[in-house]
Amino acid sequence: MSKDKIILLVGLMGSGKTSVGKRLARKLSLPFVDGDQEIEKAAGLSLVDVLKCFGEKEYRAGEERVMKRLLQGAPCVLASGGGSFVAKQTRLLAKQYALTIWLKADINTLYQRTAGRTRRPFLLGDNDTVKAKLAEYISEEYPFYSEADIIVETRNERVENTVRRVVSAIRNYERRQRV
Repeated sequence: MSKDKIILLVGLMGSGKTSVGKRLARKLSLPFVDGDQEIEKAAGLSLVDVLKCFGEKEYRAGEERVMKRLLQGAPCVLASGGGSFVAKQTRLLAKQYALTIWLKADINTLYQRTAGRTRRPFLLGDNDTVKAKLAEYISEEYPFYSEADIIVETRNERVENTVRRVVSAIRNYERRQRV
């Protein structure tokens, strides 16, 4: 399995990018980088505070700058921020520098994994609001995620099982590229 590219995990909040990414990085002996943490480091604020202080437009601009820097960096497993792959510049850089993997989850899985979490600034609200926001994000963002090189369905299973399926999907993808 090639280790000369960044492996970029994309998907909505709750799709498993961080938990799968950390274990995948260990399995592949690559560093793990969390895009959300890198945004927080760059801003010196939590994601929630970045959004409150600067608004969504500036949040997204900062996210794009961070993703540009990360995508032009050394090979790693990179868990993108939930909406970062929507930005055209990020998708173009990803096509050039990364192998992109969409961790695709259904609304019930996403809801189960995100409900009540206060670190997700785009999903704050009561249960009905969260589910409605998730449905909106699915409608708006899944067409962009579908541009990923590989799609792996995530579901309620042990993270190690998802990681195994991701590794298998990478191997199959690389085999098809060599033919």
